[in-house]
Amino acid sequence: MSDDVLDGYRSSIDNIDAALVHILAERFKVTQAVGRYKAQAGLPPADPGREERQIARLRKLAADARLDPEFSEKFLRFIIDEVIRHHEQFRDEG
Repeated sequence: MSDDVLDGYRSSIDNIDAALVHILAERFKVTQAVGRYKAQAGLPPADPGREERQIARLRKLAADARLDPEFSEKFLRFIIDEVIRHHEQFRDEG
């Protein structure tokens, strides 16, 4: 049984998911370049002050967009942790 309304919603969700994947891929390309730069410059992989500022900024953006700030923080924290892991790998390779 086909439901055109549900199919339309699902098609939009699929498009959004694809956009999210591409945006994350671009973000990680940039953060990997940052990680290589930090390793070459002898900078630490993590910047807790920047992380906290970013979390506060994204929590505000989430609230303004009527997205749960707790969810947005968890999502950003997951990304930050992965970025730091990559930066540590670049440091350890150097």
